[in-house]
Formats: sequence, C-alpha cells, structure tokens
Amino acid sequence: MAGCFLLRAARSRRGARTLQETNLITNRRSIMAGLALVAAAAPAVLAQTTRPAPAPSAAQLNFAGVKTAQQFYTGVLGPAELSLATSHLAVEKATQKDAHEFAGFELGEAITVNMVLKDIGATAPAMTADDTATIQAMKAATGAAFNRTYIGFQLQNHEFLRDLADAYLHNSAGAADPMEKQGRHLAMLMVAVFKEHVAICKRINAELKA
Repeated sequence: MAGCFLLRAARSRRGARTLQETNLITNRRSIMAGLALVAAAAPAVLAQTTRPAPAPSAAQLNFAGVKTAQQFYTGVLGPAELSLATSHLAVEKATQKDAHEFAGFELGEAITVNMVLKDIGATAPAMTADDTATIQAMKAATGAAFNRTYIGFQLQNHEFLRDLADAYLHNSAGAADPMEKQGRHLAMLMVAVFKEHVAICKRINAELKA
C-alpha cells in the first residue's frame, strides 16, 4: 500500500510540474552537458599543463642572464626610448598610410612604457653609437626611404623586445617574490603587444616592398 501511495504521489507531482520547472530542468541538463564536455577535455588540458618545460629556444639563450624584473625593465627601457625618439620623427615624416598610423600608435605605447618603467624605478641605459646612428639615418631619410627605414627598425626592435620578454618569463618561472611576480605580469602583457607589433611591422614592410 505504501508503495502504491508513493507511486501515485510521484505521478501527481509530475503532472503538476509548471512550465517554469520544466525549463529549469532543461537548463540544468544543458549545464550538465556543458560540464560533461569540460570534463572530457580536462585530461587533455591536464596533460598539457603537466608536460616538462620545453628546452630554451635560441632567442631565450641569448638572454639567459635576464632573470630578475629589474634586468627585464632595463632591457626594455633602452629600446623603448629609441622607439620613442624614432616615432616622434615618424609621425611627422612617414608618408605611407599604414606606416604613419603605426607611428602614432607606437609613439603612444613608447610614452606609456617609458613612464611606467621609470615610475617603478627602472633606469635607461646610455644611448649607444648604433642608437645615435639610427636616429641620424632617419633624420636624413625622406619619403619612401624613410618609411622603409622606420618600419624596418621597428620590426627589429620589437623582435628584440619579444625575445627579451619571452626569455625573462622562461628564466623567472616559479618566482615567488612579489616584485618578481609583478615583473612577470608586466612581461606577460608586454610580450603579447610585442608579438602583435612584430606581425604588423612585417605586414607593412611587405607593403613597402611591393
């Protein structure tokens, strides 16, 4: 008797389900299906996160000594100041549309990077003879020659910065010091921008050679 009563009660409750309850069950099923997909993908993700660290690349080996945030900041600040100086020239002298547009964006980025790094105590290294020669070459160049010189320099500069940031992140992996963690966070943000600018400069460089 108790079993029959429970069966009738269950049927009564099912018959009294509202549309809202039905939708709730549907939503729950959708959520469970999504969780199932995540669970299915989890082993692959776990396998990726537990793989041994890859061997350092040739670019990383070039910056094997860059292990601290201060070393990274100093390494960035020199190229950033040179980029600032050359981009000041480019916003006035670049004649190709994309080169001129890039110069404006790069100038804003260089101003910000210089300001942030100096605010946290970084000191720019002295400008080298090569740096001075680069600026003088751009001052002397005009028209299409200037466009090629400026974009060619920016491509090399951002490849250097990309490799520097990538190497620092590799060398400082596992750092527990709060200042080093801050340095790693900044490097993670910067390396994404550096990679993007390398791609943009390559595209513009190809346009200038066409």
